[in-house]
Amino acid sequence: MSAPANDTTTQPTATPPRRRRWWLWILGAVVAVILVSAIGFVVWANNAAPPMAQALASLQGDDKVGVIEGKWIIFQPLAIARETGFIFYPGGRVDPRAYAPQAKAIAERGYPVVIVPMPLNLAVFGAGRAQEVMDAFPDVKNWVIGGHSLGGAMAANFAANNPGAVDGVVFWAAFPAGGDSLAAQDALVVTSIYGTLDGLATPEKVLGAKPLLPAGTRFIPIEGGNHAQFGWYGDQAGDNPATISRAEQQEMTVAGTVEALGIVELGP
Repeated sequence: MSAPANDTTTQPTATPPRRRRWWLWILGAVVAVILVSAIGFVVWANNAAPPMAQALASLQGDDKVGVIEGKWIIFQPLAIARETGFIFYPGGRVDPRAYAPQAKAIAERGYPVVIVPMPLNLAVFGAGRAQEVMDAFPDVKNWVIGGHSLGGAMAANFAANNPGAVDGVVFWAAFPAGGDSLAAQDALVVTSIYGTLDGLATPEKVLGAKPLLPAGTRFIPIEGGNHAQFGWYGDQAGDNPATISRAEQQEMTVAGTVEALGIVELGP
């Protein structure tokens, strides 16, 4: 039966071809911008500061420390076997091998050290990776986690989100983010090592984080030390020149870290 001639029922109106084309152009442009930005970010993140020759030399094992490069960089003491281990998170956009000399020096004191490479060289994308390390080393009874710069902040993030999982935290030119307070974890052995000439994690920023840390936190200033000399990867934009050598700064950094590990090893 045909509809009356005067039927006024509204029929759907098709989107004009010109308007549809404009929407497709806008959508395509947005997708292109997102893709270019994502690719640019990945390229930027993967452009990590390379290790210096001294760092690469420390990746060779000897009669005191065995070195295994794989999923992690493991420094296993051979002469002395302690029950406390050190998990280390690298700084942002720094090749994890750049911390090999100090890791090996700590292992020579008998403490196993595991440097944990991060997705896109940014610890913010792998803050929880310490748990997998601890699961893989059941013979290690006590764990201390630490890191340099962003790595230190994410080490604090792990400790804050997993109370009781680690016995200590060691910061190298780092401090926790505001939401990762460790202040209530009184049993946690916390050590903050910083350079007095650091242009990035400045002394003001490091000491300003005191309210986020347990009352017993030890602060160890390295006079004349800067940010980049906590690793072996060269200079860093925004940093200040150091007035001590990289080797001198590293010697003090290792000493402070070993002291913290020793406190945990001895227990309460």
